[in-house]
Amino acid sequence: MFLPRVSRLVSTVLAWTLLFISIGTFAQTRPVVSRLDAAEARSFLWVGNSFFYYNNSMHGHVGALSAAATPGKALRGVSVTISGSGMDWHDMASYLRPDGIGRYSFVGKNEIKFNKPGRQFDAVIMMDCSQCPIHPQLQIVFHETVKKNTEILKGQGIQPVLFMSWAYKDKPEMTQQLAEQYTLAGNANHALVIPAGLAFARAIAARPALELYQPDLRHPSLAGTYLAASTVYGAVTGKSPVGNSYTAGLDRELAEFLQRTAWDTLQAYYGP
Repeated sequence: MFLPRVSRLVSTVLAWTLLFISIGTFAQTRPVVSRLDAAEARSFLWVGNSFFYYNNSMHGHVGALSAAATPGKALRGVSVTISGSGMDWHDMASYLRPDGIGRYSFVGKNEIKFNKPGRQFDAVIMMDCSQCPIHPQLQIVFHETVKKNTEILKGQGIQPVLFMSWAYKDKPEMTQQLAEQYTLAGNANHALVIPAGLAFARAIAARPALELYQPDLRHPSLAGTYLAASTVYGAVTGKSPVGNSYTAGLDRELAEFLQRTAWDTLQAYYGP
């Protein structure tokens, strides 16, 4: 039976709320890694797809958050993305070749700075396609690729980080499914997992009218990107984003809500 538009909205909101309650009620695999090994990882390679590059790229917002918190010590980020890609589309070994990606950066007044030779990144943040970790044919590829990439990274002294993506707006059940698979993969490979998908669920449960998505129901709005960036910042630095002066142009009250949501999600996922 066709449901009126309002009824569909109520049903979606109820589904997100019940999902968030269920995440806190039922047993969920707990992460074994809650922080990066290095005392202070400063340089990150982001390997993923359009979820990363929407809204002028998530790595830029993380850099801006870190610059606002510690002026002169912003986190360095380089993004390597392929539209619609799965993790297995990326050739991790080639990204880390000598004198390759990260050899120079644009600084100051668009000047080129040549970085020191050798390892260019302290950590690599990886994400799979939005369905791949839970797809019946692609789930095994996800786990195999995480293992392969982790071995390559650790062999070069680089820390692997997994970015847990969010559910589609009309498929809230994806949240718990993605959370489980990303956490399992992180635990199997001793990698930090960033629970961005859980942050989305928490925000929607608290403010159902908040729009975290583009009209396609998959890609993030600016608020969605900012929430994910705040979650990344808190996860990789161990510092709360709450009170950070960088708002990405969002209303201050909304930015502070998203900052708090990101930090509360990290505390709940990793434990106090």
